[in-house]
Amino acid sequence: MTSQPVVEISNVWKIFGSRAQEALRAVRESGLSKAEALSEFNAVVGVADVSLSVSRGEIFCIMGLSGSGKSTLVRHFNRLLEPTAGQIMVEGIDVMALGQRELQTFRNQKIGMVFQNFALMPHRSVLDNVAMPLEIRNVAKNERMRQAAAILDIVELGAWGSKFAHELSGGMQQRVGLARALAANPDVLLMDEPFSALDPLIRRQLQDEFIRLSKILKKTTIFITHDLDEAVRIGDRIAIMRDGKLVQVGTAEQIVMQPADDYVADFVAGISRLKVVHADAVMQSIQAYTAAQGPLPSDLVRVPAKETLSALMNIAIETDKPIIVSSGGRDIGLITRADLLRTVIEGTEIS
Repeated sequence: MTSQPVVEISNVWKIFGSRAQEALRAVRESGLSKAEALSEFNAVVGVADVSLSVSRGEIFCIMGLSGSGKSTLVRHFNRLLEPTAGQIMVEGIDVMALGQRELQTFRNQKIGMVFQNFALMPHRSVLDNVAMPLEIRNVAKNERMRQAAAILDIVELGAWGSKFAHELSGGMQQRVGLARALAANPDVLLMDEPFSALDPLIRRQLQDEFIRLSKILKKTTIFITHDLDEAVRIGDRIAIMRDGKLVQVGTAEQIVMQPADDYVADFVAGISRLKVVHADAVMQSIQAYTAAQGPLPSDLVRVPAKETLSALMNIAIETDKPIIVSSGGRDIGLITRADLLRTVIEGTEIS
């Protein structure tokens, strides 16, 4: 993604405790660790000097183990939590400069939130729940009901508008929560582990539904998850956090193939590379290969640069010849069976 960032945060810190500013000064000047800040100042470092940007229409996944700071971080984008230091920009708006009334308007018009807890109003119908953000904006009743019904159709719950939350399954309730966030037509969606409380099958179905909706609505989304498989399935880019710090940001392929440190390497060790890694990440130089092995046969299979490792393995079953990688109408590299096996078994990057 190369478009202008919709969300951009710079050097954001969140330290909990009555001596947060003292702790921040000591961490910056003396390099105190998280444990030392707790011991010396009774202060908890939740987010430590995080900077990142999210492009328009991007699904940006933030992940990490419990306590890594991912949910704390996401609550800064609309100032549900006040940062101890740092800058937050959303659509060119300096969020830290907003007064209370301006902040309320900003939250209602610019940001939609979907939590793990469905948080539906039990005394309201599904349609009324979805229409709530528009009601807060004082949109006329007929118009807000029309818009809410249209959103329910998009999430394929149009026939359930008159029902109440307790009459819906957990997966359906979460879709209502997503519809409610979308009803206000926000610029940015914040989703904090929205599917983690659901059964695995329902969770996967909702991931598919979210991927479908994302292609239709093209909403800029910041998606919090502790599940790497989920992040790989839905994310354009993934950020991995540890102890409040941002350890690495990149595509799933970049993180799997080029982990920033041992922590990230351990984190992604269990992920299957077959759907994540592409041909251009494992190819070798045609010139180097022919210099060592001689001229190439003329009947070689050609694949696009973004062909998956899974598809390449299937091709390699049928032929023991090199596979040519092409991009923009020209051959840019080749892959041998040995390259594929090395990538799958050893997890090494081919240079």
